[in-house]
Formats: sequence, C-alpha cells, structure tokens
Amino acid sequence: MFEVIKFSKKSKARLGIIKTFHGEIKTPAFVPVATKGTIKALPQIFFKEIGIQLAFVNTYHLVNHPGAEIIDKAGGIHKYANLNLPLMSDSGGFQVFSLAQKKRVKLRNDEETILVKIEEDRVVFRSNFNNKELEFTPEKSIDYQIKIGADLVMAFDECITYPTTYDYAKKATQRTHSWLLRCLDYFSKNKKNYQYIYGIIQGSVFEDLRKESAKFVINQPVDGIAVGGVSVGESKEEMRLAVNWISDYLPKDKPVHLLGVGRIDDIIDLVVYGIDTFDCSEPTRIARTGWLYQINDENNLKDFLTIIDIEKNIYKENFEKVDQKCNCYVCQNFTKAYLHHLFKEKEILASVLATYHNLYLMERFFEKIREEIANDKL
Repeated sequence: MFEVIKFSKKSKARLGIIKTFHGEIKTPAFVPVATKGTIKALPQIFFKEIGIQLAFVNTYHLVNHPGAEIIDKAGGIHKYANLNLPLMSDSGGFQVFSLAQKKRVKLRNDEETILVKIEEDRVVFRSNFNNKELEFTPEKSIDYQIKIGADLVMAFDECITYPTTYDYAKKATQRTHSWLLRCLDYFSKNKKNYQYIYGIIQGSVFEDLRKESAKFVINQPVDGIAVGGVSVGESKEEMRLAVNWISDYLPKDKPVHLLGVGRIDDIIDLVVYGIDTFDCSEPTRIARTGWLYQINDENNLKDFLTIIDIEKNIYKENFEKVDQKCNCYVCQNFTKAYLHHLFKEKEILASVLATYHNLYLMERFFEKIREEIANDKL
C-alpha cells in the first residue's frame, strides 16, 4: 500500500507513494475536501488537469443524505459521484467535536435539539437534515464507510473538544482506543478487497496522552496512521507540539495523515515531522469568498504563495491575468478585472474559477515540497 521513495537527510519528511485500487498518490500530498461527494463549485472533469490526487468524503454527511445504502446500491461513491480517483473517508468522529460545540440548535422546523450525545459505546446524533436520531457505533461507522466505498477509511474516534480537562481527555482517548479495536474487528471481516483502514491518534494538548495514544494505535494492525484532534481551537504552537510529541513514534512503513490541517504555514512546519497527507477545506472555502492564491516567490517555500482579495476595487480595471506566474486554465484565459466583476455580481462562475485556481496552486505548492525533500532542502 505504501512505499517510501526517499527519506530527507534534514528532517523526518519523506517522499512516498500510496498505492490504491483507484490510483497512486505521490506524497506529501494535499487532500481537497469533497464532504458530500463533491468538491464545492468544482466539476469532476477538472480534477485531472488540476492534478488532484486524492479527495476526502465525509461519512456523517453522506449517511444523512443520500444514505450509505443508496451509495452502495449505486456501486460505491466512486461510481455514484463519478469520482475517478482515490478517496479517503472520515468516520464521523469530527462531527462528535463540531456538533458538540453547537450545544442546542434550531432545526429546519424551528424546533430546538441537542445534536450529539456521547456515550461509552456509541454516539447518538440528531440529524440537522431531518431531525431523526442517527446512531454511530464503531461497527456502524465502519459499515457505513465500507458501503460508501472509499479506498482509505478512518476508525471511529472521539475528536476531543478544546479546551478540555486532562481527566476528560484521558477518558476520551481511552474510548477512542477501545473503539479502534472494535473497528478493526469489524473491518477485517467485512471490508471490500481494495479498502485500507487508518487508526487515529488522539490525546488533546497533553503530551503523555498523545504519546500513549501514538504507541497504542501504531501497535494495532492498521494500514495507516491519522493524527486527529488538532486544529480544533488550540494555538498553532500547541498544534505543532502535539505533532512533534508523536513524531518519533510514527511508522516508517505506513502513511501518516493529519486531519483537518491545510494552511500554508502549518503544512511547511508539520511536513518535517513525517506527515504524508493533509486534508483541509481552506483553499476551496476562501476561494468562494474571493481570496485567491498567488505565487509570490517560486524559489522560497515559505514565501511560495500569498493571498489577494479579488473583490477589492483596485482590481476593477486590472486587465492582467489573475497570476502572472501561474499557467492554470483560469490564468491563461481570464483577468483580475473579470474575476472581480464575477464576484461583485455574485455569479456562480466566480466560485468555479477561483476554486480551480486555488487548488491548482495548492498542487504546485506540494510539488515544490516534494522537490525540496528530494533535494534535501526541507
């Protein structure tokens, strides 16, 4: 499944290849978020020319609608959504965190409800789609993911809220470990022959819990390792420490994924700890608000990309290409003035073109990272 091509001489960074039934992924790699079976605003026909290698779908949202059974009947998420590339699926563990933050919310019928209840052997969600109760156990999470059909699936975990107490973090981490054993048992008996499973390291911002979790997860028969519970409200320094603490324990023969991290400075600082893949909605989310990446310094990784706000009036009569150093479809065919116009007029095409451009430059950024590792510069 995973082959290391080169270890850096200056850090724990490495070049590798993740081999899946639906294609190979050169690592380090960025994983765009396709939460509901779509990268927002981006038609599938553009994936290949952008260079997208892998995408991330979300089990909780797909179970809410259209349902894992319907996707399974369609032949899996690849056929259902015509996603002809390797896919990774989240277990629903992040929603344990994100929905718990909302406490009580109003549903579509204006009723108020608690969206998530965490118990020792399961999590009960109240769907904000149809108000129905939705139960996730380790076995059900894996069953949903098997039916959805992603290549790389995640064990069900509790993404710990931040801030939290040490005692709660310890109990939640131990719960994640017991859930992992149940996930592995169910997965081994029911998986599709092309699927692999990742175990997730938790522990919040506590060094001993992070290290304990790393040792436990790595010693289980998992195919890959994921680091969870980061970028959930803690400081950047705390996030970097959480990854640094476990870096010595990370396996050299299995891929390592960092869940929910994708800002440029974070990627540069964390890839040196041996992280192979990063998923994040930021490039596509900011694209839809008119924030566009631009190549700043092609020879300096830390200054490789910058961001402009295309809605600013300084671009209204700027007839230059969106980025002078970018060769993507958008930059070859459109000007800053036109993108400015599309955003001001709230045209759907604005989001399409901006998303295409941002993901294209994110892929070039990761090409640069791989080049730096190959040349022992990172």
